[in-house]
This record gives sequence, structure tokens and C-alpha cells, in this order.
Amino acid sequence: MRIVLATHNAHKVTELRAILGPLLGEHELVSLGDVPGGDGPEPVEDGLSYAENALIKARAAAATTGLAAIADDSGIEVEHLDGAPGIHSARYAGTRDDADNRDLLLARMTGVAERRATFQCAAAFANPGDGRGGRAREVVQLGSWGGTLLERATGEGGFGYDPVFRPEGETRSAAELSPAEKNAVSHRARAFTALWTRIGPELDASA
Repeated sequence: MRIVLATHNAHKVTELRAILGPLLGEHELVSLGDVPGGDGPEPVEDGLSYAENALIKARAAAATTGLAAIADDSGIEVEHLDGAPGIHSARYAGTRDDADNRDLLLARMTGVAERRATFQCAAAFANPGDGRGGRAREVVQLGSWGGTLLERATGEGGFGYDPVFRPEGETRSAAELSPAEKNAVSHRARAFTALWTRIGPELDASA
């Protein structure tokens, strides 16, 4: 079965292919740019939770391509800021620029000693069915990754807020981890591994 990954974020495509690759078996993961209908406008993410936004993206990709789709919505929640930026993480500074988002977050945390933070991710699957009685299906799984917000960006790897996040039990930022290290423990890895645990056997049976 071909499954479309509902994102135009090149970093996320690379990361999710690495996370899901060992799990896919005979299934093929394709990006939106690889399939007809996938280059349309992005859906409006107006949900009130990571799960709602992930489903919005997965449903839109499934509807426009006719393929089963997976998507995620993720963000960083800082305890001192009552969970902000949360679901607004990607647009926190209003520019959708990773450096701008990080700079604003660090500025708002200047002088704050309590810096606990958690990455959250919702991974969603939407299958429109085959139009011939095949069952439509939607599944969402959550994953989290706890740690501390650093006082300045460190490391050249990763993307988003990785350079300002130090995972629990680590002396390095998420941006200083190797891709393999990050993909073994991250919020996104946990959410998508849990998602595939639920949908994989069903997809294998229908292949």
C-alpha cells in the first residue's frame, strides 16, 4: 500500500522516513510532492489540540490524493509559560521561521530559573477507504519527550526547537544528538511507533 506523508516540511519528511522505514515492510511511504493532488494549498490548522490538527492534515491529504495518509502536529510546552507555545509552536513568532520562534521563546524566558519543557506530538492516520466497501479508518496516537529549555541555542542538527531543548538524562541539546539517537527517543518517534503498532497489522492484512 502507498501511504502519503502529509507535510511539505523537508526536515520532517527525512525524519519520519527514518523513523518509519524499519516498520513499513512492503508498504511505500511517499511525500505529498510525489503524488497527484499533493501540491495543493495546506489545510487550515484550526484545531484546538495536536490531535485535531494532525487529523486535519491527514484527512486533507487523503481527500486530495485518494491514498491513506499520515500526519503529525507537534510543539513544545514550557511549564513556566503555562504550556506555551504549544500548538502555536510553528508560528510562535508570526514568521514560521525556526530561529525567530526560538529567539522569541528564549527572550520570554530571560532570567527564569524554572525551565522544564516537554515536546508533544500527535501522529494521525486517515484512510478514506477504497470506495468499494473498504473501511475508512482514522487513528491518533500521542508521544511526549521531557526535558529542559536551555538559555541559548546549541548544536547544528535537528530543526525547530531542537537547539534549545535538552532531553531528560542528557548533557546535550536535541540538536547535538545524532539523527539515530534522536529518532530512538523523540516525541515524534514515540507517537509514530505507537501509531504503526495499531495500524500496521491491519494494513498488512489488507495488502
